[in-house]
Amino acid sequence: MLNKFKPVTPGMRGTVLVSKKHLSKDNPVKSLTKPIKSTGGRNNQGRITSRRMGGGVKRKYRLIDFKRNKTDILAQVVRNEYDPNRSAFISLLKYEDGVLSYIISPKNIKEGDKLISSENAEIKEGNCLPIKNIPIGTNIHNIELKPGAGAQLVRSAGSSAQIVSKELPYVQVKLVSGEIRHINRNSKATIGEVSNPDQKNIKLGKAGRKRYLGFRPKVRGVVMNPVDHPHGGGEGRTSGGRNPVTPWGVATKGKKTRNNKKTNTFIIRRRKK
Repeated sequence: MLNKFKPVTPGMRGTVLVSKKHLSKDNPVKSLTKPIKSTGGRNNQGRITSRRMGGGVKRKYRLIDFKRNKTDILAQVVRNEYDPNRSAFISLLKYEDGVLSYIISPKNIKEGDKLISSENAEIKEGNCLPIKNIPIGTNIHNIELKPGAGAQLVRSAGSSAQIVSKELPYVQVKLVSGEIRHINRNSKATIGEVSNPDQKNIKLGKAGRKRYLGFRPKVRGVVMNPVDHPHGGGEGRTSGGRNPVTPWGVATKGKKTRNNKKTNTFIIRRRKK
């Protein structure tokens, strides 16, 4: 659900944000949080290695259970929470043995729902089980690349993948990008879509809200001087006068940068251009 606002200030005109009415206002569980140190994009020498980072509101990191390795123990959803470190919402689970943990919240999970991680769990939203036991055509998220390593694929708001076919020892999964990929049949995945599908429709409305998120201003290369960028300089307004490159002269805007030949055999169809 989206919130629109009366334009009582210029910044509110056009602002569209995700409603958080259904989320808990309680503080996160202290034992499941840890501090984050802000780097401002700088490395251990103090040099900027990632541009346009810095500032932003201080955050606590919520420890998310991506492994779901408490098997065959029922867990109840205590509450759904906002997580400033990711686009999806998170859910606090309480297992029957009293252990608390956070998971990425599936789309239709409500307070009081019962979830389980098991080899032969019911095909129900939020349940976690090996891909080999999930029917073809089912929407899944939080997919492991290696069994036991924890979920790495399909974790952002509103996303889901689909099981296309099963061929020993792999399962073919169609990812959000359109890529079809072999995944180990013993890797775990969670049933359903990720929560907060409206994240893609938000409009921040003002530059300041982008700064709260830890982003600094982006300056185009063509408005810099030649000492600062290959596109810089020239009389009056110019378009750069060369093929688009980064400040370090590497081609950009369409140049493929993928360099992982080890996993090429797992990709059946590349993602859409």
